[in-house]
Amino acid sequence: MNVARRAVATRKEDNQVVVVLSAMSGETDRLINLANEIDPEHNRREHDVLLSSGEQVSVALMAMAIETLGEKAISYLGSQVCIRTDNDFSRARIIDIDGDRIKKSLQQGQIVVVAGFQGVDENGNITTLGRGGSDTSAVAIAAALQADVCEIYTDVDGIYTTDPNICDQARKLDKISYDEMLELASLGAKVLQIRSVEFAKKHGIPIHVRSSFTTTQGTIVCKEEEGMEKAIVSGVAYNKNEAKITICGIPDRPGIAASIFTAIAAQGIVVDMIIQNISAEGLTDLTFTVPKLDYDHALASLREVNREIGAREINGDKNIAKVSIVGIGMRTHANVAGRMFAALARENINIMMISTSEIKVSCVIAEKYTELAVRVLHQEFDLAEESKNES
Repeated sequence: MNVARRAVATRKEDNQVVVVLSAMSGETDRLINLANEIDPEHNRREHDVLLSSGEQVSVALMAMAIETLGEKAISYLGSQVCIRTDNDFSRARIIDIDGDRIKKSLQQGQIVVVAGFQGVDENGNITTLGRGGSDTSAVAIAAALQADVCEIYTDVDGIYTTDPNICDQARKLDKISYDEMLELASLGAKVLQIRSVEFAKKHGIPIHVRSSFTTTQGTIVCKEEEGMEKAIVSGVAYNKNEAKITICGIPDRPGIAASIFTAIAAQGIVVDMIIQNISAEGLTDLTFTVPKLDYDHALASLREVNREIGAREINGDKNIAKVSIVGIGMRTHANVAGRMFAALARENINIMMISTSEIKVSCVIAEKYTELAVRVLHQEFDLAEESKNES
């Protein structure tokens, strides 16, 4: 009812309104557990048919709720408004959206309520977009309708300079660029699903991240604007869900790295950071990170490959974390990485691996130092006070 009241209030301000919904809290997990009780290796097509039912309940109830408040509403499933996807069940990608049916309903003065997280493939099969897929649905629909803005309502009131649960000095940002948000999302920030930000950037749709519980302004994710580069660093992110693997004494010859990473990719495992040491006496060491959940599978694959490549040993560490600083201001400011490394060194936090891009620096450290590292970096770059960070 709270969401319905917000939608009605927005409609009364002479806006055309489309509401995109997820399933109710806990419903998707309940449906997954039901499927797993029958067969943990259940058919992925049927998995999507089952999970999509959660959103069907939400949209029907929301349309009813809006109508009790005196506004006209109509609910649609993803298939009914032609959200076309590929057929990669449980992690489908949106190909295009035919917005005609939505536009017709809007022209009739209705608030349109659409099921997020789902679509339909070329054969009419129901598909789902994966965790957080409703964000992607919302942005894709906004792009198809050429909407002025896509508001994402969540349990936080915007994008913060870091996790407020770790750092009480974290500050809410008024605006952040698509590129910065993409980096933060990929580095562990969980406010927005990364595919939704990619969609928004591609189509130039501003995203307004807001709280479901208050009417205060949130954070606008938008195109890079003049003045954004004044802030050297916009945020600090962390990720405790990675593990480090090192292969020691690898023969240094062409094709070895390809053999290693082909074997890991065959298991569907995504590799993040990679470091290879300088060769000595024809041997080298290779270190990389993988998702913690895939650690054991990765080690098993590597032991198979090692029979062919003949490395000296393989070892790993699951007790690591990645801390990162992100900011488009890094493009025009020198020694940002040096300041980061010095700040960590002052706290005797050892850096195991380093990765950089144009607007981010990431370090792998021992997991037990994660919270300390986040607070130290937040302070080093004066993120609690916007004006200081511009210096």
